Amino acid sequence: MARLVRFDRTGPIKIEPQDKPVFICGCGLSQNLPFCDGAHKTCRGEDPDTLYVYDADRQTVVETRPDSAAGPDTDEEKSNE
Repeated sequence: MARLVRFDRTGPIKIEPQDKPVFICGCGLSQNLPFCDGAHKTCRGEDPDTLYVYDADRQTVVETRPDSAAGPDTDEEKSNE
């Protein structure tokens, strides 16, 4: 069964404390999941009111849709994180 998974971060999640910080993928585009490989740089310019659907390799946008989940409540929740 195919699933559409929503990722709304445009950068990694930093995990501390360790001897060395670990960065976990927050955008869903990494080729080295669950770790960040810098792929988030490609999604930083995405419109927050648009849903981007990527191919199975998570490298190419194959479809864009209006994001029905976007709106005033969504932006407010993000600012509180």
